[in-house]
Amino acid sequence: MEHLLQLIERGGIVMLPLIMLSVISLTLIIERLWFWCFGGGHCSVSVIATYNELLRAGNRASLETSIKRKRTIFTSVIQSLLHDGNSDAVAIAAIERERPRFERYMVALSTIITAAPLLGILGTVIGIIDSFQLLGDQTMLTDPADVAGGIASALLTTAAGLIIALVTLFPYMLFREWASQSISHLETLVASAQQGGES
Repeated sequence: MEHLLQLIERGGIVMLPLIMLSVISLTLIIERLWFWCFGGGHCSVSVIATYNELLRAGNRASLETSIKRKRTIFTSVIQSLLHDGNSDAVAIAAIERERPRFERYMVALSTIITAAPLLGILGTVIGIIDSFQLLGDQTMLTDPADVAGGIASALLTTAAGLIIALVTLFPYMLFREWASQSISHLETLVASAQQGGES
């Protein structure tokens, strides 16, 4: 707590929203990791291939046994296709119903990536303005280290903002890639179900 107060004192008031953004970012990243690893977002390629095979073959009994007690975005869509039909309207509705689950908080993470560096630069600008005001108020500068120290402290906010953005960026891009893969898998499941319905 003491180190945190020192950081706020050195970096200025802008450090408070930056610290809040870092906490929010970390919380959202942990939540998304939990979803993709344990919350029904992940399904192995081999399992998807099995679902596609069963759907193409129209083997409803084996498919229902295979997805029984599994709560993933893929099994939810398959259940909709089995119970409501495999028309385009049903498929689109099923995918759109699941989309919020794997795109949750992506806008928030993207906003943090953009806002954190901007907040950092704002803090630095405020700190530099204060340093130059200190310089202008003194008719004779006795210790230049006062101004240099003020500028160095102001730059802390830029560094903090960039660190927060970078730490958020890599998980965000990973989650985007996983979401894109999920959409592709869901589309193949729909195509397989429609092919199985025609045969």
